[in-house]
Amino acid sequence: MWKPITSAPFDRDLELAVLDEEGEHALVFPCIKGREGWKNAATGARIDIHPTHWRDWAIERAPANDGTPFGAHP
Repeated sequence: MWKPITSAPFDRDLELAVLDEEGEHALVFPCIKGREGWKNAATGARIDIHPTHWRDWAIERAPANDGTPFGAHP
């Protein structure tokens, strides 16, 4: 279940949903919320994103783009 980004916890692998010119979609890599902003959990690189929702990162979702739209339950 997706949760509002305002409730995202720190220092935990999360799946993030973003809104861009193509619409809403989930990122295909785990992210971590840090004090300085968002980071790619695999590389540690800072990323410039403005997510709208989050949920716990699940290994079975990694990294599959199966066409499941944002908000749908895989």
